[in-house]
Amino acid sequence: MSAKKQEPTFEEALEKLEALVASMESGEVPLATLVEKFEEGSKLVKTCEERLKQAELKIEKLRQDNEKVVLEAFAPDEA
Repeated sequence: MSAKKQEPTFEEALEKLEALVASMESGEVPLATLVEKFEEGSKLVKTCEERLKQAELKIEKLRQDNEKVVLEAFAPDEA
Protein backbone atom coordinates (compact mmCIF):
# COMPACT_ATOMS: atom_id res chain seq x y z
CA MET A 1 0.00 0.00 0.00
CA SER A 2 1.38 3.38 -0.92
CA ALA A 3 0.82 6.19 1.53
CA LYS A 4 -0.92 9.14 -0.10
CA LYS A 5 0.99 12.37 0.39
CA GLN A 6 -1.07 14.62 2.60
CA GLU A 7 -1.97 17.95 1.05
CA PRO A 8 -0.86 21.00 3.02
CA THR A 9 -3.37 23.04 4.98
CA PHE A 10 -4.38 26.45 3.65
CA GLU A 11 -2.01 28.15 6.06
CA GLU A 12 0.91 25.87 5.14
CA ALA A 13 0.32 26.35 1.41
CA LEU A 14 0.03 30.13 1.80
CA GLU A 15 3.23 30.29 3.85
CA LYS A 16 5.12 28.26 1.23
CA LEU A 17 3.67 30.42 -1.54
CA GLU A 18 4.75 33.63 0.20
CA ALA A 19 8.28 32.22 0.64
CA LEU A 20 8.40 31.25 -3.05
CA VAL A 21 7.31 34.69 -4.16
CA ALA A 22 9.87 36.35 -1.93
CA SER A 23 12.68 34.20 -3.31
CA MET A 24 11.53 34.80 -6.90
CA GLU A 25 11.38 38.56 -6.33
CA SER A 26 14.92 38.62 -4.98
CA GLY A 27 16.29 38.62 -8.52
CA GLU A 28 18.98 36.12 -7.56
CA VAL A 29 17.25 33.00 -8.86
CA PRO A 30 18.33 31.49 -12.21
CA LEU A 31 15.69 31.25 -14.93
CA ALA A 32 15.42 27.44 -14.76
CA THR A 33 14.80 27.64 -11.03
CA LEU A 34 12.26 30.43 -11.53
CA VAL A 35 10.27 28.16 -13.83
CA GLU A 36 10.33 25.36 -11.23
CA LYS A 37 9.27 27.76 -8.49
CA PHE A 38 6.49 29.12 -10.70
CA GLU A 39 5.18 25.58 -11.25
CA GLU A 40 5.31 24.86 -7.53
CA GLY A 41 3.61 28.18 -6.81
CA SER A 42 0.83 27.39 -9.27
CA LYS A 43 0.13 24.13 -7.43
CA LEU A 44 0.09 25.96 -4.10
CA VAL A 45 -2.35 28.57 -5.47
CA LYS A 46 -4.64 25.75 -6.61
CA THR A 47 -4.42 24.15 -3.15
CA CYS A 48 -5.31 27.47 -1.49
CA GLU A 49 -8.25 27.98 -3.84
CA GLU A 50 -9.54 24.46 -3.13
CA ARG A 51 -9.26 24.96 0.63
CA LEU A 52 -11.08 28.30 0.42
CA LYS A 53 -13.85 26.78 -1.71
CA GLN A 54 -14.26 23.91 0.79
CA ALA A 55 -14.51 26.38 3.66
CA GLU A 56 -17.00 28.52 1.74
CA LEU A 57 -19.22 25.52 0.99
CA LYS A 58 -19.10 24.35 4.60
CA ILE A 59 -20.02 27.82 5.90
CA GLU A 60 -22.88 28.06 3.41
CA LYS A 61 -24.21 24.66 4.50
CA LEU A 62 -23.97 25.59 8.18
CA ARG A 63 -25.74 28.89 7.48
CA GLN A 64 -28.54 27.10 5.61
CA ASP A 65 -28.87 24.49 8.35
CA ASN A 66 -29.03 27.27 10.95
CA GLU A 67 -31.77 29.07 9.01
CA LYS A 68 -33.83 25.87 8.81
CA VAL A 69 -33.56 25.37 12.57
CA VAL A 70 -34.63 28.95 13.24
CA LEU A 71 -37.56 28.71 10.84
CA GLU A 72 -38.69 25.41 12.31
CA ALA A 73 -38.44 26.76 15.86
CA PHE A 74 -40.91 29.55 15.09
CA ALA A 75 -43.38 27.53 13.03
CA PRO A 76 -46.87 27.47 14.60
CA ASP A 77 -48.08 24.17 15.99
CA GLU A 78 -50.73 22.51 13.88
CA ALA A 79 -53.58 20.86 15.77
